[in-house]
Amino acid sequence: MTDHTPDLDALDRRTYLQATGAAALGAAGLAGCVGKATGTLATRVTDQPADIGDFESLVVTIEGIWLGPEGAESGADGNETDDGGNETDDGGNETDDGGNETDDAEEDDNDGEEDDEEDEPAGREYQEFDEPQEADLVQLQDGETQLIDERELEVNTYRFLQLDVSAVDGTLEGGDEAEIDLPGNAPLTFNEEFEVRENTQTSFTADFAPVRRGTGSYLLRPVPSGIEVSYEESSGDESEDDEGGEE
Repeated sequence: MTDHTPDLDALDRRTYLQATGAAALGAAGLAGCVGKATGTLATRVTDQPADIGDFESLVVTIEGIWLGPEGAESGADGNETDDGGNETDDGGNETDDGGNETDDAEEDDNDGEEDDEEDEPAGREYQEFDEPQEADLVQLQDGETQLIDERELEVNTYRFLQLDVSAVDGTLEGGDEAEIDLPGNAPLTFNEEFEVRENTQTSFTADFAPVRRGTGSYLLRPVPSGIEVSYEESSGDESEDDEGGEE
């Protein structure tokens, strides 16, 4: 009769080899992460005047940012505005200053939800804040800015930055609550290329403002010409400032 009793010595040897192999792979993975060049990204927000004078307070809650490396898709074309103040919604329909769509075509809500899932932008990197950050835009005028996040990232070039705005609470002068929308209900997108450089702090200031629409509601939109990007070496010995956003 053939003896099918397992060879315990062989099993122990195999288990040992598997364990040491896994440990070696883990060590190699850690080694690959060590020594990569990094820099710091400081994200700030500010507010252009626009119709901010209508507000007693305008508090925006931001929970994170999306970063767009080369090849990434923002999926938020509607956040751009032209010099005339006309906006386009997320589907590319142009709206006039009163917020009225010039394209009469409307899509079914269910179809829109399916399209959103299918058209999820590819390649974006999401950076969630440790805690949601609140910024009162009424307090961020005349060049005032607020730091909402600072983090270390690997050296890279990014095509855009998006703010993950989870809530907008506005109180008008007089105490009435304001109705405020985001363009296409999409993340606020700031299409300004910037870099994370080695041993350097990159400051990206996102500028946005409320714009009154003919319906009495407001649209919170990015101000491309107000975006600022600056670089400062971590040592503080040298600094280089670049201003972005000029179209």
